Amino acid sequence: MRDPDLRIAIVGAGIGGLSLALALRERGVRAEVFEQAAQLTEIGAAIALSANATREYARLGLLGELAAASTTPTELVYRHWQDGSRIAAHPVAEGGAYVDRFGAPYFGIHRADLQKTLSGAFDAEHLHLGCRLTDLVPERDSVVLEFANGRVERADVVVGADGVRSTVRRWVTGADDAVYSGTSAFRGIVPTENLPSLPDPHAIQFWMGPDAHLLHYAIGGAGELVNFFAVVEGPPIWLHDGTVAEVHEDVPVASFRGWHPAVPEMIRAAESPVRWGLFTVRPLLRWYRGRVVVLGDAAHGMLPHQGQGANTSIEDAFALAALVADARPGDDLEPAFSRYQTLRRARTRAVQRSSWVTSSLLHLPDGPAARMRDAKVARFPEDFGWIHEYDVQRALQASAPASR
Repeated sequence: MRDPDLRIAIVGAGIGGLSLALALRERGVRAEVFEQAAQLTEIGAAIALSANATREYARLGLLGELAAASTTPTELVYRHWQDGSRIAAHPVAEGGAYVDRFGAPYFGIHRADLQKTLSGAFDAEHLHLGCRLTDLVPERDSVVLEFANGRVERADVVVGADGVRSTVRRWVTGADDAVYSGTSAFRGIVPTENLPSLPDPHAIQFWMGPDAHLLHYAIGGAGELVNFFAVVEGPPIWLHDGTVAEVHEDVPVASFRGWHPAVPEMIRAAESPVRWGLFTVRPLLRWYRGRVVVLGDAAHGMLPHQGQGANTSIEDAFALAALVADARPGDDLEPAFSRYQTLRRARTRAVQRSSWVTSSLLHLPDGPAARMRDAKVARFPEDFGWIHEYDVQRALQASAPASR
């Protein structure tokens, strides 16, 4: 039976944490969200929202606001790194192809706009900024959260939505569990008008080449900006505690010397000499410990090459909300967490593996292996449609215990 007094603390006000808070509120459960940042802003970052996420936001009545701040790509295009030839293309907005196939839209949106929509729909009084978690202390019927600013809170349930370098996950598993992939990225957002060499600026496009690739898509209500993510092999070892390191301003462009002019033009226009280490999270045996559970990147951080990091976090959020909403303090938590782990672990591991394999496929030199890869991307809707067609609510229904 639902307990309206269940105290839930969400650590992290990213996409997964805010989505969980809204999904819980939809089911009559209040949550407190604690975020270490002083403001909900992130510069130079965008998100591609696919149908497996937008169908859930549609149920919350947020689709109109998200659509107004987003661009729907015209096509998904794969291009040759050097001559820019179209290797494969699939319609997205054109002819309503994507919505017809998957039942919900595909959006390119700035992370700040998405966070603004989600936080605006949430009660500001329950969002607490400047709260960096330092420790969790279990008690018999609750968990104590200790923050760097001296604040102390108690909750019946603690959810770690605090990213690939999660403090909550370290408490759950006893280890860091973050693994450097051996690849890194340069990213940025550039006005479309500053990219005269770019063909099809409103398409989502992969430029594939030896030891590197570049992904870009338009964002903003009028597609006035292009977000890009340029991935390269190396450095072989990541020597920094965080995920970001400054590089000489010539390094990003030099990494794509000899590529089609549109690629270095885009990277140069961003003027962002920062290298992002790409990390994953090794498959976890357990997603919870006692009253503490993880979701999103904290549970299954993955490479971004299927565009599913945020989308699987959103799936997690709506699944966990449904399972926790009827739980009460005490013995009800174990079955809810166990079912959540069972429901989500196989799905996210499959997407995580697919993203890892895709990394090497995108970085093939010209030759027989690249031609086989090209044939595969030509079958993208058939080979990868399972990612986009996933429906959290149907999965919950299918996994429900048989009534006695």
